[in-house]
Amino acid sequence: MKKNVLIIGAGGVSQVVAHKCAQHNDVLGNIHIASRTVEKCQQIVDSVREKGSLKVAGELQAHALDALDIEATKALIDKTQSQLVINVGSAFINMSVLQACIETGAAYLDTAIHEDPAKICETPPWYANYEWKRKQLCADNGITAILGAGFDPGVVNAYAAAAFNEYFDSVDSIDIIDINAGSHGRYFATNFDPEINFREFTGRVWSWQNSEWVQNQMFEVKRTDDLPVVGSQTSYMTGHDEVHSLSQNLGVPNVRFWMGFGEHYINVFTVLKNLGLLSEQPVKTAEGLDVVPLKVVKAVLPDPSSLAPDYTGKTCIGDVVKGKKDGKDKEVFIYNVADHADAYAEVGSQGISYTAGVPPVAAAILIATGEWDVKKMANVEELPHRPFINLLNEMGLPTRIKDEQGDRPLSF
Repeated sequence: MKKNVLIIGAGGVSQVVAHKCAQHNDVLGNIHIASRTVEKCQQIVDSVREKGSLKVAGELQAHALDALDIEATKALIDKTQSQLVINVGSAFINMSVLQACIETGAAYLDTAIHEDPAKICETPPWYANYEWKRKQLCADNGITAILGAGFDPGVVNAYAAAAFNEYFDSVDSIDIIDINAGSHGRYFATNFDPEINFREFTGRVWSWQNSEWVQNQMFEVKRTDDLPVVGSQTSYMTGHDEVHSLSQNLGVPNVRFWMGFGEHYINVFTVLKNLGLLSEQPVKTAEGLDVVPLKVVKAVLPDPSSLAPDYTGKTCIGDVVKGKKDGKDKEVFIYNVADHADAYAEVGSQGISYTAGVPPVAAAILIATGEWDVKKMANVEELPHRPFINLLNEMGLPTRIKDEQGDRPLSF
């Protein structure tokens, strides 16, 4: 049965989601895109039509929406007869959109954890601070709500589940490594919303070690790995969404997230932070204006979606999992490599947006076909990983595994 889709958000990830939904609209039905700026939604609609992405004839429309307004979101869900809502807007709107889905009966998907604009790097576990408080409500109302269904979180959660269930008798550690070895040619830019990007790194860095939460400062702990395709890369331990759910759902004693940063990024970030320009708290100018420094920085930086035409190089994102199998130590690396230029050629977006935007559409398809229509709230690692990984292989994000048997494609 087709399930009409409402996509909330109009950034680079939304563009990928729209194109991929269009490529599978024989399953997903009519497609609607909504954000505060309807012109941005219309640009995505135009891009989908220009690329000829629609698989079959169907509706593709843009709408204006303040997604913090629950009643307005409910009204748009009803108006568009959407049975699936893919939330790829700001992380500040998650709880509002989730509540609208609960009250209308629509399935809910997002790609990042909810954030309170007034709080930075909250005390773990983040999901238990917000989304998980609605678990019972979703179950009572038969609402399918899939949390963190992007790449990280999302695909890396499925990789963790695959390793946990398929390759080990016991798992000691999961280290998620996210490397962007590409270049956008700008002096300084972020690959997704600068406000959300910087908020991840300005406070404490939380990891799960020896079955307890440990905090560090950003750029305090690093590692270097020789990775497929992208070679030797240095990454830094960072707090991230999937650490919070994997640590609770899989019972693994060590779960950490590592992200690659170049020296130039670290230097610029450090200067901005030390000057107070990454603060989320308002300050008053000499003219008496109240401004939020972080929002000013966001306003002067390039829009992440504008980076796509000039982006070159590749990403490598995956899970290093260690444990035991048949009494022996074992290690696997389950990963994906994506190409920025290939992503732009297909959907007009850069590779970071592509890796984040394809997975929620795969998840939406699995809800539509019933395999993930679980009628409750779940994180990706709690769902069947095989159909998800297999579908991603078909949709442009092929998975590989590297272990004692070599480096090879992974499918089930």
